[in-house]
Amino acid sequence: MHKVRRPAVAGYFYEAEREALLERIKWAVRHEVGPGSETLKLEGTRALGAVVPHAGYIYSGPVAAWAYAALRSFGAPDSVVIVGPNHYGVGSPVAIMRSGVWETPLGSLSVDEELAEGLIREYKALEDDFYAFSREHSIEVQLPFLQYFFGDVKIVPIALWRQTPSVAKELGSALARVISKHNKKVYVLASSDFNHYEHHEITVKKDEVAIKEIVEGDVDRFFEVLSKYDISACGPGAVGALMRAASELGFKARLLKHATSGDTSGYVEETVGYASILFYD
Repeated sequence: MHKVRRPAVAGYFYEAEREALLERIKWAVRHEVGPGSETLKLEGTRALGAVVPHAGYIYSGPVAAWAYAALRSFGAPDSVVIVGPNHYGVGSPVAIMRSGVWETPLGSLSVDEELAEGLIREYKALEDDFYAFSREHSIEVQLPFLQYFFGDVKIVPIALWRQTPSVAKELGSALARVISKHNKKVYVLASSDFNHYEHHEITVKKDEVAIKEIVEGDVDRFFEVLSKYDISACGPGAVGALMRAASELGFKARLLKHATSGDTSGYVEETVGYASILFYD
């Protein structure tokens, strides 16, 4: 029997009622920080995925909408791999769901078992561990956006509490190998917020340092600047994995939108940074 992962943060990070949630996503698109359109027309022929934030929708939703609107211009995927941090440190250090269903107020999304199995074969550190996802919001908050923009897609959730450069690079290489052999269209989302709980101006400056390294594509250098400048991004492993996969598959990165919670809430003393960064060619 399939495991069912029910919403853990509905009613907290986003609306728990279907119609209210749909209106919230539309609000995020229309917001002055948002993209203003549900489809962004961009140059390029293919997309690999995007870095996306994962805070409450009232804070990061408008920035997240940029990534989804951009990906929509490249067409709907068959499956989406969502790599996020394990904020609570429960379960396996490098966890995947091999099978099952994730529920949201907008319906259910099934795990792509074939794609998950392929990743497990390519990267032996991945462990099938439902418990690792029991409370984690970094993956959950992406699902209503996926459903709104793309409908019924399959997903592969991956949660990391071991976020080292080696894990990022090995996972990224495994993603590249599996995607290159897969006969379906796959996007990869790296779920991460950027600097945490500092004044808006400090967060902006720190984030810009990290974003520069993401766009330039050097995973080791990205991790080095996070440490050197004390940039408290919470999903470096996820971001690094997408960077490595992009490098091996020939995709480039483009910053779509960078903002902080101060831009959406008006409170600038203690902010969190958010960015949507597209990987495409």
